Amino acid sequence: MRPNRLRQLLKTDRPSIGTHIHATWPSMMEVIGHTGVYDYVEFVAEYGPFDLHDLDNLCRAAELHNLSSMIKVDQEPRGFIAQRAIGSGFQSVLFADCRTVDEVKECVRITRADTPEDNGTYGVATRRFSYMGYGGGTDYVQALREVVVVIMIEKSGTVDNLEEVLSIEGVDMIQWGGADYSMSIGKAGQRGDKSIRDAEKRVFETAIAMGVPPRAEIGSPEQAKYYIDLGVKHFCIGTDVHILYSWWKNNGDELRKVVESA
Repeated sequence: MRPNRLRQLLKTDRPSIGTHIHATWPSMMEVIGHTGVYDYVEFVAEYGPFDLHDLDNLCRAAELHNLSSMIKVDQEPRGFIAQRAIGSGFQSVLFADCRTVDEVKECVRITRADTPEDNGTYGVATRRFSYMGYGGGTDYVQALREVVVVIMIEKSGTVDNLEEVLSIEGVDMIQWGGADYSMSIGKAGQRGDKSIRDAEKRVFETAIAMGVPPRAEIGSPEQAKYYIDLGVKHFCIGTDVHILYSWWKNNGDELRKVVESA
């Protein structure tokens, strides 16, 4: 069974750094791996197009560089996608769009083995993470227990019932989603509104107090300080499409000025 790097960091209360990709080109995963900086890469399947072969190939590329891997899944069909992704080798699943406590409980069950002890829905199957063997043994069950379950706190239902969500056994980490939350309370696009910023702060502080590590998504290292001061240790920085857009836009603008002024 391949060690889950993010799980190990969580167990030892050490910080973690990840980054996002929307593209399914495996070389992008390898480029990130060559930096030697990141603990894991999140494939944002909620936004990027993909097929099941892409999931296998992204995980193969991650494994070449000892990177852990995370997938962010849509609300539907979250069960199918999450289980196929775990079978491909993804070691963490970020569940988006949970609205109720029961939905969060179901997300945990999706990732856990169908045993009396685990009370999950993941049955026996031939999967990459079981090294092509037929699953169902103790190693197979343990591999599923090692999957890190991350829940987006981004709807009014999970914010209003935050303590109950954080008390669910199997929720390993949470992630704040300010854009979705602003929509869910009728303030679309107003992420800087005081009520939304206050809700974000409460989510982070409550999660830390209850022993569930929160992760902060940031666009630059400077943005980390605010969250570090709150006690946050886990960060995900940057997204491939935004990084490429920024480079092309800024350098293209500068080159245009140089060319047209010649």
